[in-house]
Amino acid sequence: MMLLLGIMAVALLWWLGKNYTRADPKVLAKSLKTVAGIAALGTAVLLVVKGRIDMALLLGGFGAWALGWSALNLPGPWRKLQQAGGRFSRIRSAMIEMEIDHASGAVEGTILVGAFAGRRLSSLDPQSLRRLYDECSAHDPQGVPLLEAYFDRRFAGWRENAHGDRDTRTRTHAHSGVMTKEEAYQILGLQPGASLDEIRKAHRTLMKKLHPDQGGTAYLAARVNEAREVLLGRHR
Repeated sequence: MMLLLGIMAVALLWWLGKNYTRADPKVLAKSLKTVAGIAALGTAVLLVVKGRIDMALLLGGFGAWALGWSALNLPGPWRKLQQAGGRFSRIRSAMIEMEIDHASGAVEGTILVGAFAGRRLSSLDPQSLRRLYDECSAHDPQGVPLLEAYFDRRFAGWRENAHGDRDTRTRTHAHSGVMTKEEAYQILGLQPGASLDEIRKAHRTLMKKLHPDQGGTAYLAARVNEAREVLLGRHR
């Protein structure tokens, strides 16, 4: 059996080398990593049968790593269990990484750079948040609408007292660059390769929490809509 697995591995490597000679090195590396992961898991199963649990665990761990599995990203029924346990979206600017809980709509964030780098938004008092807002306004315009969304959840009615502007929730903010698929998956809280049903369900769930009519902001709703379009385009 080990000899057969070795022959299969060599055959797969030969096929990959023949078909991906001119391919993007990143694509080739990912393919080789996948092959190695599958081979390691297959060998781990054989070692379990032979009673070599120690080696099986070692190879199984390597195979899971090579295939990109983790305790929070397992295939099959485990993935469904993970999704049932909660899903979070992440939207990032130069200074802020915002997290949105799909179930509750709760918003939290981590400060990436600046005077408060490494701090959670919830750990800052109103005065510090004001300083952070001014810092974002000066150096990270994309972080401003993220902070505004956080303020909506933490400080009810703050918009009515800020600059006399009662319509800031319906303002859109321009953002630079084209959204990548990786960003779109993070915004919808999905794993790469998610199905059409998963994309649509995640979009619906978020829009119920983030639409301006539901107390959200136009900026976050626009980002969620853009993420859906990017991922749906993958299926067209």
